[in-house]
Amino acid sequence: MLTDVDRTVRVRILAPGSGDQDTTAVLRYHREDPLAVYLTFPASVSLDGTDVTWTFARSLLTAGLRAPSGDGDVHIWPYDPGHTMIELRGREGIALIDLVTADLHTFLSRAYEAVPAGQEVHHLDVDAALAALQDCQPPD
Repeated sequence: MLTDVDRTVRVRILAPGSGDQDTTAVLRYHREDPLAVYLTFPASVSLDGTDVTWTFARSLLTAGLRAPSGDGDVHIWPYDPGHTMIELRGREGIALIDLVTADLHTFLSRAYEAVPAGQEVHHLDVDAALAALQDCQPPD
C-alpha cells in the first residue's frame, strides 16, 4: 500500500524584482499527515540559502486546479490549460510559482491513492496532534 508520495517537478519562480527562475521543487504527501501537502524548494533559490518548505491543504491544491482557491499565504489557480499558478506570501514578499498542471494531477492521483478523499480522518493521529498543540501553549 502506498504511504508516501514524492514527485520532483519543474517550476518557474516569478519573483518581482529578481526575474524568473527555472528550477525543480519536490511535492510530498505523507499518509500520516493526510490533510497536507508539502512543496519544497532547493536552497539555491531561497534568500537564506536553505531548503524552504511550504505546507498547505491537499484539498486546496485540488480545488486550485479547477478554480481560483485559497486564503491567507497560499493561493492557487489554473493559469491556462497546461499550467497552474501558486502564489506564496511570506515576510520576504510574494512569489508566483508556475507549475505544469499534468505534474500536479499525477501527484494528486498518487496522493488520493494513498488516502482517498473523505478517508483522511482514519489516518489522523488525534492524540499526537493534541499533544503537539499542548506543547505550543504559552507557559502559565
